[in-house]
Amino acid sequence: MGFLCFLQVLLFLSICSSRLQKLSAQSPTNASSSSLDALLQDYSFRAFVRPRTGILYDGTVPSNLSGIKVAAMRLRSGSFRKRGVTSFKEFSIPSGVIVKPYVTRLVLVYQNLANYSHLYYPLPGYDYVAPVLGLLAYDAKNLSAINLPELDLRVSKDSIRIDFSDLERIPQGSSAKCVRFDSQGLATISESIQPGNTCETEQQGHFSVVVKSVASAPSPAPPESEKRKKKSSDSRTWIIVGSVVGGLILLGLLLFLVLRCRNYKKQEKLREMEKAGETGEALRMTQVGETRAPTATTTRTQPMLETEYAA
Repeated sequence: MGFLCFLQVLLFLSICSSRLQKLSAQSPTNASSSSLDALLQDYSFRAFVRPRTGILYDGTVPSNLSGIKVAAMRLRSGSFRKRGVTSFKEFSIPSGVIVKPYVTRLVLVYQNLANYSHLYYPLPGYDYVAPVLGLLAYDAKNLSAINLPELDLRVSKDSIRIDFSDLERIPQGSSAKCVRFDSQGLATISESIQPGNTCETEQQGHFSVVVKSVASAPSPAPPESEKRKKKSSDSRTWIIVGSVVGGLILLGLLLFLVLRCRNYKKQEKLREMEKAGETGEALRMTQVGETRAPTATTTRTQPMLETEYAA
């Protein structure tokens, strides 16, 4: 029975250990760009209180994503292909853009990830000199829908242009390059940025401008980056505190199980002693004539004749 208690303790320890490992594995670095797109699609659609076709509406984001900007514009597919959109924030979309699959109306969603660019689109070996900008298209049939699949935009004539006029300071000797991230987060880096600090693309996605990292002289972290580091540090602190509290609870439960097992063993031993006392000691049987009767193995005193006292 003691072995069974030991197995129960081991099983409990393994379950608690796996839960603590899952808790410690959660961190901001596991951020998903696809889940962010779904969230920003929802908040950009909320800007359509009284939607009008061809009007750009700025949306708001949750406080935990402060700094990110979103906007949305509803368009008719036929008009969009015929005329394009000459001014959609930093994007200039020419005519002749094909939407697949075909929808009657579509919504163009604009994203500016600002200080969250490094978090959701890390690019080892490169530094951002512009925020990551997103251009995504969705079906406008239901403006209250969430988790909508993205439509595919493809140019048939001129390319879509992105204006990065407000670039950060580019280190001396470095060359700025355009980068595009597809729906899977895979990056494609061009040779160099176009004149006028513009980038060109033939499809939707996320775009920015980067330079190669200078390992010998890293640039100081901007204030927003420091805020992210502080949030990450606070998250790790809470994980450590949670692990310590969980360890103390685990230790208390382990002690309770050990004491319970010892108490069980003690009670089992008392029950065995009581059972043995009730049964008593069995007497040896012997044959006396035709019957069997109990007999003692030895006698306490030996009989003595009176003549032996006389002697």
